[in-house]
Amino acid sequence: MKSFADLSEREILAVAISAEEEDSRIYMAFAEDLSERYPASAKVFEEMADEEKTHRHMLLELYEKRFGPNLPPIRRDDVKGFLKRRPIWLTKNLSLDTIRKEAENMEYQAALYYQKAAEQSTDVGIRKLLGDLAEAEKGHERHAGKLEASLLTDEAVAEEDKTRHRMFVLQFIQPGLAGLMDGSVSTLAPLFAAAFATHHNWETFLVGLAASIGAGISMGFAEALSDDGALTGRGSPWLRGTICGIMTTIGGLGHTLPFLVPDAWPNSFWIATGIAGAVVFIELWVIAWVRARYMDTPFLQAVFQIVLGGAIVLAAGILIGGA
Repeated sequence: MKSFADLSEREILAVAISAEEEDSRIYMAFAEDLSERYPASAKVFEEMADEEKTHRHMLLELYEKRFGPNLPPIRRDDVKGFLKRRPIWLTKNLSLDTIRKEAENMEYQAALYYQKAAEQSTDVGIRKLLGDLAEAEKGHERHAGKLEASLLTDEAVAEEDKTRHRMFVLQFIQPGLAGLMDGSVSTLAPLFAAAFATHHNWETFLVGLAASIGAGISMGFAEALSDDGALTGRGSPWLRGTICGIMTTIGGLGHTLPFLVPDAWPNSFWIATGIAGAVVFIELWVIAWVRARYMDTPFLQAVFQIVLGGAIVLAAGILIGGA
């Protein structure tokens, strides 16, 4: 890789031309990714892509005047210490905030390159153009704000906020809630069956730990393999699977940890069981609240479904363990 200080003016312009072309394609990729979910914001990135194309034409025109039609085969990846681009645009269904933040970083890095390149150049025409482009890149964030003000009407903003909320529910709340429900409810029966069968806290804890981790692994893979997110817009399957698996494990561990109460304590079994029962009660009410808050389920209906279902599973575990 070449050092930036070793670049000739011809190479500086060639790198800038290549960078503007690539940034234009990146902005268009962002626009395509956002077109269905956030059409107004997609229009903003289309405008920014057109700006990058204009910059490229300006650079090409100056380059041809100074050095002719042939560009040297050098790109920004060939320059040591030059701005790097994370290939996040290869990932579909990125959040709007992530895309906007990436665009801000791109503009900042481009402005910094033009500023340093202008300082290094000795040609008056090249120095002037690079300085102008540095100012243009610095102003892109303000320009994007103006575009958003004209394109993102109150109605468009409200629609995008609604879409953002829906995506958040689909990609995070839904798999997390499914995991928490499964972990909290499915581990009740084996945990309390072991508790009332053995009356030993440590053995009960081991059963609950195994059930929680096993359920987390199973639910994580089931969620990841159930839907690739391409048609449903639910995002990365492995992210959903990770969220679901972690929340499943947490749901089971919540009422398992109380059984770490040492067996040597007086009435240790009943202390641990009482704490675990209180934790179960809190878990079930939290699940009911989340369902009512994010899944448009009436609160009383959510309470009836979750609390009653959990109570039945708990009672089944106690009856089996005490048999």
